Amino acid sequence: MRRLRTLLSCLSVSALSAGLVGIGGGSALAAPHSPPSSVVSGFGRPLPAQVAAPYFETWTGESPAALAAASGNKYLTLAFLQTAAPGSCTAYWNGATDQPISRSTLGRDIAAIQARGGDVIPSFGGWSADTTGTELADSCTSVDAIAGVFRSLVTTYGISRIDLDVEGDSIDNAAGIDRRNKAIAQVQRWAQRTGRTVQFSYTLPTSTKGLEANGLAVLRNAVDNGARVDVVNLMTFDYYDGATHDMAADTRTAAEGLHAQLAALYPKKSSAKLWSMIGVIEMPGIDDYGPEETFTVQNAVSVEKWAEARRINTLSFWALQRDNGGCPGTGGSDSCSGIAQGTWAFSHVFERFTSRGHR
Repeated sequence: MRRLRTLLSCLSVSALSAGLVGIGGGSALAAPHSPPSSVVSGFGRPLPAQVAAPYFETWTGESPAALAAASGNKYLTLAFLQTAAPGSCTAYWNGATDQPISRSTLGRDIAAIQARGGDVIPSFGGWSADTTGTELADSCTSVDAIAGVFRSLVTTYGISRIDLDVEGDSIDNAAGIDRRNKAIAQVQRWAQRTGRTVQFSYTLPTSTKGLEANGLAVLRNAVDNGARVDVVNLMTFDYYDGATHDMAADTRTAAEGLHAQLAALYPKKSSAKLWSMIGVIEMPGIDDYGPEETFTVQNAVSVEKWAEARRINTLSFWALQRDNGGCPGTGGSDSCSGIAQGTWAFSHVFERFTSRGHR
């Protein structure tokens, strides 16, 4: 698949592994109620029913806590976790073996974000992992081991949602899809037994009318395996169809198409409940396809108002490091939007979504 091409497509796993610096350790925020004695102090709290959580590029060595504070974001999606090589069942941040799932890696930053009343959503996959056999469920053939990795995120960092970015080769890997969903169901049973909150979101490619057939098959397999999908995030950019797009309007039609698809998958759920399962991911400015797919600050205002009216679950964008006007005219950069804008302009628009969700 072609979406989220800029996430990792220009960086090889070996390049990412070289020179990535772990951020110091720390403990996660204590729970608002007393957890079982076996649970670490970071017993996760549920995310808000409406949450803005931009992606953060963890391989840059920047501090997510510092950029979250500077940009006004309480919640971030941390990209990405993957294995170091195909066949492995050990996940690392960015596939770098010196960045394990550990409080010594990102722990201090995550704890700082949690202490300010926010949280992070660790994300597995992304274009690079999904096209190199290093996405966890593609790489690892043990459902128990995959579930163990998911549990380790919960107990290490005290988080309450895990995101699964499935695209590229991964979205057509039937065996990996089945293992991933079986592992989700296993973790959900574990969470129920231990009194934890653990949500799972799927991030999937989309057309302007909703999921493509292979994306829908991922969700059908989840239903078949008894795996609860809490949120479906649509990549509402990189349509690669040669057309010039109104990115805000196409976000709405893509989500409407997904709503209809979810209604067929979950016929007992109300329309409002289905909308509360939907998230959208934008790419600020000029995306990697080109100026035909440019998401403006005005588009962001329109999408935020629509998202609030529909009461969808998640607003996100790729990526926080792009949220500045430092490279006018440049498309697909990971460090700037390519349009004239104020620094953190997209963050400031989308943060209203979380605030309004607390009313």
